[in-house]
Amino acid sequence: MQLVHTPQHTQLSLFEAFMAHPLAPILKETVEAPWNVEPEAFSELSLRGAAESCLNLLAPILRNLSEEQDARWLTLIAPPASLTQAWLREAGLNRERILLLQPRGTQSAQQLTCEALRLGRSHTVVSWLNPLSAASRQQLVNAARVGDAQSLNIRLG
Repeated sequence: MQLVHTPQHTQLSLFEAFMAHPLAPILKETVEAPWNVEPEAFSELSLRGAAESCLNLLAPILRNLSEEQDARWLTLIAPPASLTQAWLREAGLNRERILLLQPRGTQSAQQLTCEALRLGRSHTVVSWLNPLSAASRQQLVNAARVGDAQSLNIRLG
């Protein structure tokens, strides 16, 4: 028994077919084109689970924000009771760059957050507003843009 090998047309894989057509001019234009990406004024993080677990997940984010090169504050508005000065110290946050603010009198946490954002003395204002309506979210976005700041809302579930 003799095996005869007949040549067949080879079919390029999708990857090989893609690579057969050089994209250098397209990639070059893309890389050289200036990226005019404006950072988002508002971000939201939703955490669910035990309070201690949520704080452990939040610690590296807040630590990173507390070490920003921006000379302005990291401001925390009405954080949960478990987020204490001792917790900030244990989590390794730069406490010299953090403001902890609580609303006073009839002022709401939403109003205080908007005011802190508008003033522009903070690079990031972290709030714990839940629920947050679309209108409230838009107020935070507008205030952040006025103050050239970032608004980060944490939703604990």
